[in-house]
Amino acid sequence: MNIKQLIDTARTAALEAGKAIMEVYASGDFDINHKEDDSPLTKADKAAHKIIAALLTPTGLPILSEEGAHAVFEKRVEWPAYWLVDPLDGTKEFIKRNGEFTVNIALMQDNKPVAGVIYAPVPDILYYGSKETNVYKEAEGITEHLLPLSEKVSLEALLQQEKVIVVASRSHLSTETEAFIKQFKNVQLVNMGSSFKLMLLAENKADIYPRFAPTMEWDTAAGHAILNAVNRSVYQTDLTSELIYNKQDLLNPSFVAF
Repeated sequence: MNIKQLIDTARTAALEAGKAIMEVYASGDFDINHKEDDSPLTKADKAAHKIIAALLTPTGLPILSEEGAHAVFEKRVEWPAYWLVDPLDGTKEFIKRNGEFTVNIALMQDNKPVAGVIYAPVPDILYYGSKETNVYKEAEGITEHLLPLSEKVSLEALLQQEKVIVVASRSHLSTETEAFIKQFKNVQLVNMGSSFKLMLLAENKADIYPRFAPTMEWDTAAGHAILNAVNRSVYQTDLTSELIYNKQDLLNPSFVAF
């Protein structure tokens, strides 16, 4: 695969989807419905999915999108590579109009996230990259290279730090998450919506993101790829195994990113 070329295609898709999302955002006509799991679905989710699917389809890779038809497990488990997409991550934040929502596009190879694109339409911030291409942030006309950590951080090291910046979900702060946070000495808590939380880690603006509440594979894959490229990761609660993708059930277990 030409990862750089595929990232360029995904960047275009994310930016175009962001334009459609902002049109709905500005109109105030969200046309809110609820899916079987009671999660909200808006006109913006549907519009973003349609645009992303149209732009990614010519790559020849299958697309697994939150808002698209899902191939059966027996078929998708044989995919050597595919796109994993959340057209609008943070629909609740979109409805609240707080600007903390993103477009997430991950390139998956052998069921692992190898490249990611995350676009936040309201602040107009774009993150993208992979281990092969490095990771970049585009904002206000400036492109910034996000450098990888010189070495991975351990939970033991974070427990010894005098101050730890913990990022947590604005809409899903569970009691288990609160209990995990209490083990650190001096905590600065940052609440944020969508995959913005993972990008605070990528920018070294936060130290750790514990999530003991439900997420789906398309919520984390793009951010996971970007974090891996900057020498961080998204771990299961054993703090050793990374999240696994393309499972029969696309629900993520609880995780801790650092």
